[in-house]
Amino acid sequence: MPAVTIRNLSDETHRALRLRAARHGRSTEAEIRHIIEAAVRPPERVKLGSLLAAIGRDAELSDDDVGAFQNGRDRTPAEPMTFE
Repeated sequence: MPAVTIRNLSDETHRALRLRAARHGRSTEAEIRHIIEAAVRPPERVKLGSLLAAIGRDAELSDDDVGAFQNGRDRTPAEPMTFE
């Protein structure tokens, strides 16, 4: 698992992190992981599967409509690309 070192963190920031971790019942390291996860993977991010399902609901597609799309698909395997 990757590790990250944070240099030149002010004493005030480190103290605030320790206090915040204590309030949440976590170690300072666990609190930092939680903060970073929340920053880069916010819960309100759009998830492709959920978005596609919502589009289908909004379009009021029935199972028969989806079946028609499936039947009309070209099922021929794609040819691999060559770069020669």
